Amino acid sequence: MGYGDFKLLGALGAWMGPMALLPIILMSSLIGAIIGGIALLASGKDRSTPIPFGPFIAAASWVWFVFGNGLAEFYSRW
Repeated sequence: MGYGDFKLLGALGAWMGPMALLPIILMSSLIGAIIGGIALLASGKDRSTPIPFGPFIAAASWVWFVFGNGLAEFYSRW
């Protein structure tokens, strides 16, 4: 994670609330692992290739912004 990622998470915490940061970080890690792994396999590069993390944070924050209440309710029932 670079300094821009921390700034993005700070802005998201101010906008969506600090309770949204943990689910956003967890979802962005999952999304990044899946999409990044597929992208590395498709391009034929190895695991030492750096992948930007900011787009995955943005994607996870969008998912949380749209479906956050439903995901939190699903998790609390599970």
